Amino acid sequence: MKKILLLSDTHSFIDEQILKFVKQADEVWHAGDIGDLSVTDQIKALKPLRAVFGNIDDANARMSFPLDEKFSVENVSVWITHIGGYPNKYNLRIKDEIQKNPPKIFISGHSHILKVQYDKKLQLLHMNPGAAGKHGFHKIRTMLRFELENGEIKNLEIIELAAR
Repeated sequence: MKKILLLSDTHSFIDEQILKFVKQADEVWHAGDIGDLSVTDQIKALKPLRAVFGNIDDANARMSFPLDEKFSVENVSVWITHIGGYPNKYNLRIKDEIQKNPPKIFISGHSHILKVQYDKKLQLLHMNPGAAGKHGFHKIRTMLRFELENGEIKNLEIIELAAR
């Protein structure tokens, strides 16, 4: 079993409230718009990190992290990208590939809108953790956490942080 913390859109912000949840996870996944790499450095100092770069990320972030991260954990296939869309409105860049080879979990960030939606057509779970940072229009900073075990997604929780 792996305990996963999923966050996105930190925009150079990280605090003790986020780090408290990082310490409770086995792995942390970041769906882009990291901002300053001190954010990912602090996470990596505590736990293994998988991350992608987002549209606001600079050349350093783009050299450190990929546009897409595809992997498998606990027999669950995962695809993380920053701008990916959601069921029935996938981004054109990924639309063909996700239809041909859908993962069990598809993660994107970018919108700052927390959304968890099952795609019945592709039989995948789409997750967008919202925004953990303070930059943007969102009112409440959010993240997701869940467990992966033997091909199953369990105990999915929304984490609401302080208002931005």
